[in-house]
Amino acid sequence: MSEYRVSIDSRTLRPGEVYFALRGERLDGHDFVEAALAAGAPAAVVAQDQAGRWPGLAERLRPVPDPLAALQELARARRLDWGGPLVAVTGSAGKTTTKEMIAAVLATRLRVWKSEGNRNNHIGLPLTLLRLEPEHQVAVVEMGMNHAGEIARLAAIACPETGVFTNVAEAHLGNFASIEGIAAAKRELARGIAAGGRLVLNQDDARVARFGEGFDGSVVFYSGRDYTAPLRYPGRHNRANAAAAVATGKLFGVAAATAEAALAALEPPPGRGQQLQRGGMTLIHDCYNANPAAMAEMLQVLAETPAARRVAVLGEMRELGAASAALHRQLGEAAARSGVDALLAVGGDAAQILEGARAAGFAGPALFCPTAAEAAASLPGWLRPGDAVLFKASRAIHLEDALAPWLTAP
Repeated sequence: MSEYRVSIDSRTLRPGEVYFALRGERLDGHDFVEAALAAGAPAAVVAQDQAGRWPGLAERLRPVPDPLAALQELARARRLDWGGPLVAVTGSAGKTTTKEMIAAVLATRLRVWKSEGNRNNHIGLPLTLLRLEPEHQVAVVEMGMNHAGEIARLAAIACPETGVFTNVAEAHLGNFASIEGIAAAKRELARGIAAGGRLVLNQDDARVARFGEGFDGSVVFYSGRDYTAPLRYPGRHNRANAAAAVATGKLFGVAAATAEAALAALEPPPGRGQQLQRGGMTLIHDCYNANPAAMAEMLQVLAETPAARRVAVLGEMRELGAASAALHRQLGEAAARSGVDALLAVGGDAAQILEGARAAGFAGPALFCPTAAEAAASLPGWLRPGDAVLFKASRAIHLEDALAPWLTAP
């Protein structure tokens, strides 16, 4: 519907899309209003205190107190106008993978609209909702957060009927007093679902399993231990994600066998547990993001990968606050216990990974590189045919740069 065609980027704006001038950390969308109107935007939504910058374009400006709030309000209106069932996924890890799995399962019998990539924040979610069309029979979105209150706001915009929860872990711990604060922030989704809605909860996570207490609707539990069907995604954590997708599918009439067949055909996207064969080595590309729980899961995947030698290339985990050094040391201890043969740490507090590994008895080759570029320069001398190599770090480390030479190799 034309009234919901919007853009926040003058470079990709298509004629007919209304431009919303949003202020970001580095750029202010108001600096590109003229470019957006020249590109074919019929109007630009701007902040009231900025409207006087373009006196000759006043008729095409729509001044509002806050363009972001206006975008969010429009997205909520679109979602309500569309009116179909909406599934929201949240958790400390596995949100995007679980969202993709749920969408694949539901697509076996319904026309699905899903958020692209990890568009899960105060801007990405509204943009996803604004692209809903009448032919979509169900929507699947993910909701992320860095601070308390953010998921409550996203739930108020998206109005989900079904909430799916993966887990609670130390992601973004630097913004919370404790992991219980993280759990409370994730639980905001459950509190944002209207009476009669549905929760899909991971019974293997003690905190998540309690989110149904006091909920005025139906609660369904799932367990990764119960998922035994073939799956191309590696690791126990992905079996839990798959179990969540099967449980959600059942709520929409998808038989377990049908769901499992759809999941068996699903390939991991780049950076999310993708396994590549390069130069006689098995490379595990899991560079998208990291937290302590996700790191531990992928170390287990590495330990279970057949190889002459197992190498862990582990980058810094960000947003862990005062606990960061201790959590990185604990990761090093876990790496040593997992039986890795060589360990390379990249960036900032990742140096503590090596300290923890040595304290736990690790005596193999070990190296710290301040940047991914330096890791890339060091790796050719480290790796050899027969190795299995795990690459994992927080997104800000850009650890995929260390992997890049092999990504284009045959």
